[in-house]
Amino acid sequence: MMKTGLVIEDNSDNMVLITRLLEKAGYLTLRAETGRAGLDMAVQQRPDFIILDIQLPDIDGIEVLKQLRDSEAGKNIAVIAMTSYAMTGDREKIMTAGCTGYIEKPIDPARVIDQIRKILEDTM
Repeated sequence: MMKTGLVIEDNSDNMVLITRLLEKAGYLTLRAETGRAGLDMAVQQRPDFIILDIQLPDIDGIEVLKQLRDSEAGKNIAVIAMTSYAMTGDREKIMTAGCTGYIEKPIDPARVIDQIRKILEDTM
């Protein structure tokens, strides 16, 4: 069965790149451009995994993650942070908040699907 990934990303270039790579690799994709829309979609659609940008226009990725983990629907969804936040301590903060994995931007299109698969294998 095909796995579905929800991409929560406000930058349209990143959104196109990530969803194209996922679709090419055989995943179905859902798209949300704000944290709130992503949260609603995650609860309603229950994707297999979420690619989450941390810097979003309404509520940030950490808040999305907290609300997701507090909800029955989002408790066990694998969430991969994909962010350019690369300050010391950011990765730890994001992982502590409940992320399953972390991929730094700018992403490497040649490697990102392998990175996603590895994170999903380790958690599912």
